[in-house]
Amino acid sequence: MRFARVATPIGELTLVATDIGLREVRWPGEAPPSIAVEAPPDDPVLAAAAGQLRAWFAGERTAFDLPLDLAAATDFQRRAWLALSEIPYATTRSYGEQARMLGAPRAARAVGAANGRNPLPIVLPCHRLVGADGSLTGFGGGLDVKRALLDHEAGTAARAAAAGSARTRTSRAPRRRT
Repeated sequence: MRFARVATPIGELTLVATDIGLREVRWPGEAPPSIAVEAPPDDPVLAAAAGQLRAWFAGERTAFDLPLDLAAATDFQRRAWLALSEIPYATTRSYGEQARMLGAPRAARAVGAANGRNPLPIVLPCHRLVGADGSLTGFGGGLDVKRALLDHEAGTAARAAAAGSARTRTSRAPRRRT
């Protein structure tokens, strides 16, 4: 397991990868796993993840295309996390709506619990999930960061619409690696 850090407008994120793919995006102030070693700058997975995150924050990218390592997830968590990439960029969905999309209409709390353990925030955009009334609810990076991420997407989408760009297409599901 290896790690790299990337500077972003919300602080320095720590990216963690295995030979399978990106395993974690850790918030500012969170240390890498004790078993992880610092990766060389040319690490293919971490360099791609850092570049795509920089492009996302610059408003040049609305979806991620990275190999992911979700081996530690339960089947339900994997389904819930991968479904996050189907939420259109710059939009939100309630936990209940997400549960219905997963074919489990009574599982809103289970969706919330699974997404509370999402190890790949931003890449698998759990910040797009909100309460049934549209309110911002729990988020590992804090509600201020959740609001900042949603505002960033809204601003990028507004600029793209004003410029007549199609950049705000629905996020594409990342390649599935487990």
